[in-house]
Amino acid sequence: MNKDSSHSSIVQDIAEYYGSKVSAYGETPRGVDWNSDEGQITRFRQLTKVITTETNYSVADLGCGYGALYDYLKTSGKTFEYCGYDISEEMIRRAVNRFCGSKGATFILSDKINEMKNFSIASGIFNVRQHYSDDEWLSYILSVLDNMNQYSEFGFSFNCLTSYSDDFKMKSYLYYADPLVLFDICKRRYSKDVALLHDYGLYEFTIIVRKSYE
Repeated sequence: MNKDSSHSSIVQDIAEYYGSKVSAYGETPRGVDWNSDEGQITRFRQLTKVITTETNYSVADLGCGYGALYDYLKTSGKTFEYCGYDISEEMIRRAVNRFCGSKGATFILSDKINEMKNFSIASGIFNVRQHYSDDEWLSYILSVLDNMNQYSEFGFSFNCLTSYSDDFKMKSYLYYADPLVLFDICKRRYSKDVALLHDYGLYEFTIIVRKSYE
């Protein structure tokens, strides 16, 4: 597996966490640590707003799990090339088995995108920090965003739990990001065209970074 040595312990811990989830709950939203199908679809609806082209496109799904985003994208009727990346061997094994023979679907065991795509998407991969500090976790997030930016031709999107969550609902092993901080970082570091979506009824936000089509 391709792994950034500076965050190798984080990557290993995340792989073990999600591997245990899919082993326990199977190829369901709970298997990737979401509560429901409805919430998962709501997230995909926000994240895929980065895809604005009506023509054929390519997309990298970082933290693809068992491939639920591929299922969602197929409902659009558009032609696309999909590459899912995940750090859990069990997730990749299940995704490959689910989509064996599916046209335009590839799955790779890696914590980084390694081939240019039109768009890249990351859903839920920044939530479970476990025992790591805020500074360690933010450093990890920025390394992932740098990678997404490098390999996204037209733009990328990601989501995070929000620091505006109710205090009594917040859990110590989860990371609640400040949406204003990440918006500012994306605006200064990646593109002048950045959207912050924080209005879809979940205790999280989505950021979309758009690049020029020229």
